Amino acid sequence: MAQEIPLLKLNDGKSIPMIGYGTGTAWYKKDPNGPLDKDLVESIKTALKLGFTHLDGAEVYNTEPELGKAVKDSGVDRSKLFVTTKVITNIGDIPSAIDASLKKLQMDYVDLYLIHSPFFAKTDEDLQSAWSAMEDVLASGKARSIGVSNYLQQHFEATLKTAKTPPAINQTEFHPYLQRQGLLPYQASHGKIATAAYGPLTPITKGRPGPIDDLLAELAKKYYVSEGDILLRWCIDQDVVAVTTSGKEERMIEYLRVTTFKLTPKEVKLLGEKGAEKHVRLFWNHKFDKDDRS
Repeated sequence: MAQEIPLLKLNDGKSIPMIGYGTGTAWYKKDPNGPLDKDLVESIKTALKLGFTHLDGAEVYNTEPELGKAVKDSGVDRSKLFVTTKVITNIGDIPSAIDASLKKLQMDYVDLYLIHSPFFAKTDEDLQSAWSAMEDVLASGKARSIGVSNYLQQHFEATLKTAKTPPAINQTEFHPYLQRQGLLPYQASHGKIATAAYGPLTPITKGRPGPIDDLLAELAKKYYVSEGDILLRWCIDQDVVAVTTSGKEERMIEYLRVTTFKLTPKEVKLLGEKGAEKHVRLFWNHKFDKDDRS
């Protein structure tokens, strides 16, 4: 039986559930004015019914209306949920962007508001002015916490030069085949900036055959869970929030089994060491050299 989802305390004192249900990638809608995706609404409602409390959205996914409707229809108390959304399409006008997102979400605030990517910026000043606007959103109460997504060390260095409040978290692609080298230690030592992982299941969805296949099978057998659960737990046991998604109820139930066990430190280390033997990046490949693991 699934236990309560663990929480991670952020550098601003707020806490984030360590498993998030995502409403992007697989659910992405090309047309922002297209009809409501009823399948997504129902899937979010199912996730809420099963016990997910952390819902991850973004302006660019064009699925904020679905997220908002699902929450409203579910009857779950808004105060019991942790809702994330992100800005990039309207990064030039963050005050208007948050208002537009809140309207689509049918909410007065989000728990976490992220700059979706640093790659809009042509200069350090672009990053700094965007972060200043995010700090204004925080002060307004329209977001309880603010953070970033897809940031690398150079983007943090520029942002932190003028930041009054450090980002609470960086959501980035993270799994055993993309461990970001020195980025997590850098974040920890510069304001205790947490990490959230998207694409945490990459080794089994896009990375086979790979050097951790046998170890995943062995650990899944040991703990009576799926190989996907092992990958999610590998994140959680390193204090990394794991964001994933599915339209299948049985898969959602499976994901929640991560609350029933923990990997040993030795197992976490071994998955990392074996994972480092292979490099797979699914997102933003055009921004990186083939062998760049940052």
